[in-house]
Amino acid sequence: MKGKVGLVIGLAAGYVLGARAGRERYEQIKSQALKVWNLDPVQEQVGKAKDFAKSSAMALPSTLWDSAVKVTKAATSKGTTPGQRLDAAIKVGKDSADDVDRAADTSASAVKGAVDDVIDDTTGAGRGGA
Repeated sequence: MKGKVGLVIGLAAGYVLGARAGRERYEQIKSQALKVWNLDPVQEQVGKAKDFAKSSAMALPSTLWDSAVKVTKAATSKGTTPGQRLDAAIKVGKDSADDVDRAADTSASAVKGAVDDVIDDTTGAGRGGA
């Protein structure tokens, strides 16, 4: 399904960019595209994508912030030698790097899943129940 959607989009873009029909045909195509864009099913999918982006967009930055705070606390801990603070900061940094890696993987998987869902919902909507 993804290949079909990409092909249709590519053909439409190629036609619009390569059309020799002039400005009038371009305006017709543009107005049709805007009509499709403003359809309720399309806007529902756009809303889903926006909601997902808002909810999951902060997962990675918050993990980065938490990691930076942990490393800073380890590096500035009182009552230890500079070498011990350095060792603690390195250890916490490695652990934090693993946390950031997991958060990035989770975010990437979630984004891919959401995009797949939107594509499946969009392509499945016009099948007439088939």
